Amino acid sequence: MFVFNAMQCSQAAPVITVGSHVWVEDPHLAWIDGQVTRIHGDNIHVKTNQGKTVVTNVYFPKDTEVPPGGVDDMTKLSYLHEPGVLQNLGTRYELNEIYTYTGNILIAVNPFQRLPHIYETDMMEQYKRVALGELSPHVFAIGDAAYRAMINEGKSNSILVSGESGAGKTETTKMLMRYLAFLGGRSGVEGRTVEQQVLESNPVLEAFGNAKTLRNNNSSRFGKFVEIQFDKNGRISGAAIRTYLLERSRVCQISDPERNYHCFYLLCAAPPEDIEKYQLKNPQSFHYLNQSNCYKLDGIDDASEYLETRKAMDVVGISNDEQEAIFRVVAAILHLGNINFGKGEAIDSSVVKDEESGRHLNLAAELLMCDAQSLEDALIRRVMVTPDEIITRTLNPDDAIASRDTLAKTIYSHLFDWIVNKINTSIGQDPRSKSIIGVLDIYGFESFKCNSFEQFCINFTNEKLQQHFNQHVFKMEQEEYTKEEIDWSYIEFIDNQDVLDLIEKKPGGIISLLDEACMFPKSKSQDFSQKLFQTFKNHKRFAKPKLSPTDFTISHYAGEVTYQSDHFIDKNRDYIVAEHQALFTASNCSFVAGLFHSLHEDSSRSSKFSSIGSRFKQQLHSLMESLNGTEPHYIRCIKPNNVLKPGVFENFNVIHQLRCGGVLEAIRISCAGYPTRLAFYNFLDRFGLLAPEVLEGNYDDKVACQMILDKKGLRDYQVGKTKIFLRAGQMAELDARRSEVLGNAARVIQRQFRTCIARKNFRSIRNAAIVLQSFLRGEIAREVHKKLRIEAAALRFQKNFRRYIDRKSFVTTKSSTIVLQTGLRAMIARSEFRLRRQTNAAIVLQAHWRGRQAYSYYTRLQKAAIVTQCAWRCRLARRELRMLKMAARETGALKDAKDKLEKRVEELTWRLQLEKRLRTDLEETKGQEVAKLQETLHTMRLQLKESNEKVVKEQDAARIAIEEASSVNKEPVVVEDTEKIDSLSNEVDRLKGLLSSETQKADEAKQAYCSTLVQNEELSKKLEEAGRKIDQLQDSVQRFQEKVFNLESENKVLRQQTLTISPTTRALALRPKTIIIQRTPEKDAFSNGETTQLQEPETEDRPQKSLNQKQQENQELLLKSISEDIGFSEGKPVAACLIYKCLIHWRSFEVERTSIFNRIIETIASAVEMQENSDVLCYWLSNSATLLMLLQRTLKASATGSITTPRRRGMPTSLFGRVSQSFRGSPQSAGFPFMNGRVIGGGLDELRQIEAKYPALLFKQQLTAFLEKIYGMIRDKMKKEISPLLASCIQALRTKTPRSGLVKGRSQNNFVAQQVLIAHWQSIVTCLNGHLRTMRANYVPSLLISKVFGQIFSFINVQLFNSLLLRRECCSFSNGEYVKTGLAELEKWCHDATEEFVGSAWDELKHIRQAVGFLVIHQKPKKSLKEISTELCPVLSIQQLYRISTMYWDDKYGTQSVSQEVLASMRHMTSDVTKNTISSSFLLDDDSSIPFSLDEISKSMQNVEVAEVDPPPLIRQNSNFMFLLERSN
Repeated sequence: MFVFNAMQCSQAAPVITVGSHVWVEDPHLAWIDGQVTRIHGDNIHVKTNQGKTVVTNVYFPKDTEVPPGGVDDMTKLSYLHEPGVLQNLGTRYELNEIYTYTGNILIAVNPFQRLPHIYETDMMEQYKRVALGELSPHVFAIGDAAYRAMINEGKSNSILVSGESGAGKTETTKMLMRYLAFLGGRSGVEGRTVEQQVLESNPVLEAFGNAKTLRNNNSSRFGKFVEIQFDKNGRISGAAIRTYLLERSRVCQISDPERNYHCFYLLCAAPPEDIEKYQLKNPQSFHYLNQSNCYKLDGIDDASEYLETRKAMDVVGISNDEQEAIFRVVAAILHLGNINFGKGEAIDSSVVKDEESGRHLNLAAELLMCDAQSLEDALIRRVMVTPDEIITRTLNPDDAIASRDTLAKTIYSHLFDWIVNKINTSIGQDPRSKSIIGVLDIYGFESFKCNSFEQFCINFTNEKLQQHFNQHVFKMEQEEYTKEEIDWSYIEFIDNQDVLDLIEKKPGGIISLLDEACMFPKSKSQDFSQKLFQTFKNHKRFAKPKLSPTDFTISHYAGEVTYQSDHFIDKNRDYIVAEHQALFTASNCSFVAGLFHSLHEDSSRSSKFSSIGSRFKQQLHSLMESLNGTEPHYIRCIKPNNVLKPGVFENFNVIHQLRCGGVLEAIRISCAGYPTRLAFYNFLDRFGLLAPEVLEGNYDDKVACQMILDKKGLRDYQVGKTKIFLRAGQMAELDARRSEVLGNAARVIQRQFRTCIARKNFRSIRNAAIVLQSFLRGEIAREVHKKLRIEAAALRFQKNFRRYIDRKSFVTTKSSTIVLQTGLRAMIARSEFRLRRQTNAAIVLQAHWRGRQAYSYYTRLQKAAIVTQCAWRCRLARRELRMLKMAARETGALKDAKDKLEKRVEELTWRLQLEKRLRTDLEETKGQEVAKLQETLHTMRLQLKESNEKVVKEQDAARIAIEEASSVNKEPVVVEDTEKIDSLSNEVDRLKGLLSSETQKADEAKQAYCSTLVQNEELSKKLEEAGRKIDQLQDSVQRFQEKVFNLESENKVLRQQTLTISPTTRALALRPKTIIIQRTPEKDAFSNGETTQLQEPETEDRPQKSLNQKQQENQELLLKSISEDIGFSEGKPVAACLIYKCLIHWRSFEVERTSIFNRIIETIASAVEMQENSDVLCYWLSNSATLLMLLQRTLKASATGSITTPRRRGMPTSLFGRVSQSFRGSPQSAGFPFMNGRVIGGGLDELRQIEAKYPALLFKQQLTAFLEKIYGMIRDKMKKEISPLLASCIQALRTKTPRSGLVKGRSQNNFVAQQVLIAHWQSIVTCLNGHLRTMRANYVPSLLISKVFGQIFSFINVQLFNSLLLRRECCSFSNGEYVKTGLAELEKWCHDATEEFVGSAWDELKHIRQAVGFLVIHQKPKKSLKEISTELCPVLSIQQLYRISTMYWDDKYGTQSVSQEVLASMRHMTSDVTKNTISSSFLLDDDSSIPFSLDEISKSMQNVEVAEVDPPPLIRQNSNFMFLLERSN
């Protein structure tokens, strides 16, 4: 564990007393806090917060007054040490405060989650032209400081971003370049900014320069320095990317489970045509890739990444031909790796091992466009030129493989350099630029189990940068001391130059010795290691491990690292093979020849020995020269955990990175001087109690501070102009003495408190003794009372026993007497029975006789009695109605009255039905008789006609015969055939008689028909009268039912509906129904007063039939009509009224199964699904609300105010219930067509309640869900529109205005500035007005409008208030005035919109209103906590008040926040609340619930006269919907 030895050695140990809070080491949490319980010599006993006791001599004091949210600049910490830094970072990380300053060094902790709200454009505006440290720590602040320093001083600046893999360096670099491009504002080629072009090059560089390592799946294996060039006006004019130390050895050697560079795997996953073109296979088949078992990365698709890389190469300006050449070279490197060599015929010679190696050799030569034999010769042969001759020798297999790997590394290295140069050419550079801002994204300090040459170079780089960093930190310390005018000449500065000399000193450094070993071909790792051990055996930074002969250890600034030197020599060699150069210079591929042509130029420029180490040292020297010529700014990126998850803060991991990043080294430098720096006011506030007389005197703050320090005997401190500078340990000494003073005061308080407790205990004991005495006296009295009760009980027992003996004797005598009396009375009773039987027989005879006489009278009064009974029953019903009104609270009485009325309606109904049937039968019988009589009359007339014709013929024949006879005999002749004449005459008379009788019968039939018509008319009048009476009775019953449902509570309704049918009820329901039908003259089938079993009508038990084809067509027409926008009729939504009227007419609410509800819901869903038009959403919101209101007032199951789960109701047990159910179910099937129109008409006007079935209740639930969904869509759409505007409304634009200026034009400028400030608020008002107009145009209920605006204002309140709490720059006086002005605009809008549509929306802004009121109020230090929490901000919690109070700063008048006493009280109350509550978040949550119920909607809406709404033309033209026009016409 790293501790500050320098601080402990050079300064006195911190003063620790019993009770002090300290930090001690912990094996699990690195550091843990606790309280000192005992001090024994150098060791202390500490009881940690986890309950365990630790004995240690390594400890640091803990600052118990550190803010609960940490400090944004760790130089403000009272104790600047490792556990204090760790606690501060962890505390801020929990609050998502990922940035923290250490002076002007920014520490960025990777949150592993998106925090877009801190990187938006408006956030860039906030940090523009703002001094470093004025606002909350941010990467934009570092970028702005670098840019302002470049503009103001004309000097180049650099920003060094460092950290280990996965710490967020790349993202931080992107944010920096975004901000610099935002400040520069210069467009690049084709509309792309320079920053965009640089970012677009990242995918290409990552593909060829990144690989998977142990700690990161996308680790950069090269350093990158981005130079952003600016012109004299501060606008971006160009950029360049410089790369350092590409890890070339990774091309040929990788360890498991790492991977080679991404481009190799991307090429192996290329499309099939590219695979075939480059003769590739899977990665397992290539030697350079199969050295590790890792081929795939989780969540990464190499095929898609290959295509993305090709697109990125197009973007950065790499042509298709160049891309083909690049990937041809990459494929050739893979094939080169598969070329193996075997021993040749000659000694120390080699040849291509087999056919497979030969195939890869030919493929590599083909891809590189060179001769295969020449390539083979270049790999296995070397030409040595001597003065006498040229000697060609063959390499052995090992040297040939080394030659192959060298060629592969050389090709890849120069390929990567070519890509970087191409990107720089595409971006464009400005040679006339005088100022740059460089962003260095370089690898951090690395220490693994196996550390090779790459880690050695990386750590060498970090040592160089750390020296630069230390010098910068020391320079800042000097500037701080100079600024405060204190003496700093004796402060010692510890440098790491000895480590750098160990590595790079020439001659004698490690790199020099390595280069020397590389010059000898036969050098081995053991020789190099031995040379190191001999040279540096006495060096304090160099050590030799005991177990390995080739390993060596260097003590870096971040800790000791052990390196394995096995491959140092091979990886360091960078010589150029002449055969390789000659081969590829002659290549037919211009791209490959160009790569090696530059190689040739480099080799011809210098003939000296070259190595990777020496070249890297030169690059590093060049980088340091660039950095030394700039003003540096540092960003240290920290990876909080290795699992890459948000919210996890691993202490050991963070401490390791703080050491590697040099943060702790910077703290060590600060500790070597004056690590504790307190402003005079803060010092007096904290330590003023050490010298109360100083505070009472009228001393200057500086003098008062010095008096306190002198009084306590402190030495070696410094007093600056504004701060007190304390040495390490002095702060702890002051805190110890302060704790001593506070402890003495606490003991006084404890003494007084214990006295009070003892007095209270004495009084309690005395009162307890009095109570005990009273109890004992009571016990004695109870014992005496018990004895008296026993004596009284004995006397009572004796009395009862004597009474029992006497009573037993009396009962025996009484029983004997009763037996005698029973016998005598039986004899008398038998005689009386015989007499009564005779009398009863006589009475029966008399009764029959009298009944016979009364029957005739009874038949006459039968009809009159029925009418009288109906009238009397109506009178009784009205009387009982009045009685039921008086007993309205008793549900049972109402149900009894209902049962009586049901019986009466039952009798009238069935009599009416019987009379109707009898009338129908009578009409059919009379019609049949009349038809028979008419047919008989017609037959008789025909017979009479035939008879008359025969008589006329016979008379004519007789007359003709007489005439002939008279003509023959002149004399009169006596007719002899008289008998025939007589018979004919008799026949004529008989026919005349028959005709007259038939005529008489016809007249009688006509009379009977007339009497039947009269009787029918009388029956019709009676039927109509009975119908009117039934209507009256049903109206009365309906009113009774409504009153019953209004009186019943919701719980009672739920219980009654869920009860199962009892056995008695089921028996009554199944019992056959009996009807008394009187005998009538027309029907003799019924006996007098006899009961006859009649079956229920068939339609009553028959299930309701499904909709026929005609109904399906009607439904289709309805759905087609409502799917269109049919508008409104006098403010009433036509679609809702149309649906309601059709469902009422079709009786859809009362059927067990129907599909119309689902189809309506589907129509509404299709209309609002994925709908972005507010007008359409408001239209359906209005229709849904109106339809729900009608259902709420109509469906009986919703009488309690909420939609309950549908339940099957029990079978009605009374006749009235069954008949009324059949009426409601199907009036036509019950035989009462006249009731259909009445029920429909009344239902539309009166909204009478209906016994709804399950589909109707389900439809109501679904419609409610859609109403809530549409409401939520409108609300979320408004939030989406307002949310971007709120980001500009939370903070005013910061403008620099001179303290003095011309008075002329000031009012006009103020007016213009005011208009600019409120422009964003006016945009919100415009948005609110637009939505209000849309909802009012669609007649959305005012309740819903007020609720949606209430939630929108609540959203505004949450967003503004949370931003106020999360951003310190918002908690200023001027910003409070700005937000207050915007809130005034919203208040004016609420007043103009009226309370009907806004409701209590203004009250939803109570949090932000009170917070802003607190910001702009004057004289805050004079306000007490009670005044603040009860009068100024009663709504805000103590955590929120504490947060605002600590973040407040007055940028206008320079006033202070609340007093320290109030802050201390708030801090104490906040800690109590945090301990006692589960969630202690001070942020507000946005409420996205549904803020209304169906009852509220139903009560707020006026009655809708649905009958007065005209249907659309498409419906009006259809004859099946004529019922919609009845009431309106």
